[in-house]
Amino acid sequence: MIAINKILDKTKGDRWIWLIIILLSLISILTVYSATGTYAYKVGKTVEKVLLTKHLIFVIMGIGMIYIAHLLDYKYYAGISKILMIITIPLLFYTAIFGASINEASRWVKIPVIGLTFQTSDLAKLALITFLARMLTKKQENIKDVKEAFIPIMGSVCVVFALIAWANLSTAIMLFGVSILLLIIGRISIKQISIVCAGGAVLLLLIVFLGPRAGTYKSRVNAFLHPEKQNSDKTYQADQSKIALATGGVFGKGPGNSTQRNFLPHPYSDFIFAIIVEEYGLLGAMTVIVLYLVLLYRCVRIVTQSPKAFGALLAAGLSFSLTIQAFANMAVAVGLGPVTGVPLPLVSMGGTSMIFTSIAFGIILSVSRDVEEKGSKKVVVGEIPAMA
Repeated sequence: MIAINKILDKTKGDRWIWLIIILLSLISILTVYSATGTYAYKVGKTVEKVLLTKHLIFVIMGIGMIYIAHLLDYKYYAGISKILMIITIPLLFYTAIFGASINEASRWVKIPVIGLTFQTSDLAKLALITFLARMLTKKQENIKDVKEAFIPIMGSVCVVFALIAWANLSTAIMLFGVSILLLIIGRISIKQISIVCAGGAVLLLLIVFLGPRAGTYKSRVNAFLHPEKQNSDKTYQADQSKIALATGGVFGKGPGNSTQRNFLPHPYSDFIFAIIVEEYGLLGAMTVIVLYLVLLYRCVRIVTQSPKAFGALLAAGLSFSLTIQAFANMAVAVGLGPVTGVPLPLVSMGGTSMIFTSIAFGIILSVSRDVEEKGSKKVVVGEIPAMA
């Protein structure tokens, strides 16, 4: 605790969020170290090499990105959001057509020279949320104007949703939901929000029934709704995850003692929560859940205390995105939703996911730092002040 306090003394922003970041990072290192045993054997490497050369480095890089991002005044992210959107939309088009296909989905772009894969939807989430926060703040005086505000906002949401959903439907749906929450907070009229929802629903139906992964989506939904009628191959991941949950008990099997890591296809990413439950039991699961709930609570406090609209919308959008993603991942692991490829923020192994999640945490802490420096002047409900 003394070491953690020394680290926190060198940071700014909400100390509870910093503590949650440190605890989730420690949980991530311990669980990924255990979960990568079978993976390391398959690729012919030691667990230590897999961890030290990949995950641990990304965890350290992530914490570094959080620190750098939280020192930058959050107002600069308004300008950065325009650049991100200009880069993101062509990149999503490129990914849909030429992206590397991994696990039957073209979600990745290979980075030249270094050969690493880059998941463009991670960039798109950050780009769209920051862009929406900027647009909703900038257009407050004519927020109900169709040409000036509604068309650019609806266009950005629907275009990004469609491009991500082409290969990554679960991420697209969650991002769309976060966007709708931002539109509500940003005082877009119910009629206009209904039009956005209708447009999203049409795009969703077209992609689900006519898209390149239509068969995969249908198979996963059927496996979730009617598991008893499915071939064991269709429910294999969900079944192995349930075995991990059932054998974890209250206190778990102990660190490094998971057996289901040998059977789950992605125990270090998509199903890492199942490994946490198996090794640390109900107490470990509740600890992780409470950490994300406290994160949401502290972020809501930042939103209500931020004196500027852009900061409030930025913190709201990013915090909703992180917590919704976290609970979606955990819901899949415990059988409350169909299998998806959504990682657990700051816990699952993954390069681009870890980096962009860390940047999102850093931006939230940047808003928190501004609140601390300027005093806790609350935003009046229903009234959004202009961006400085």
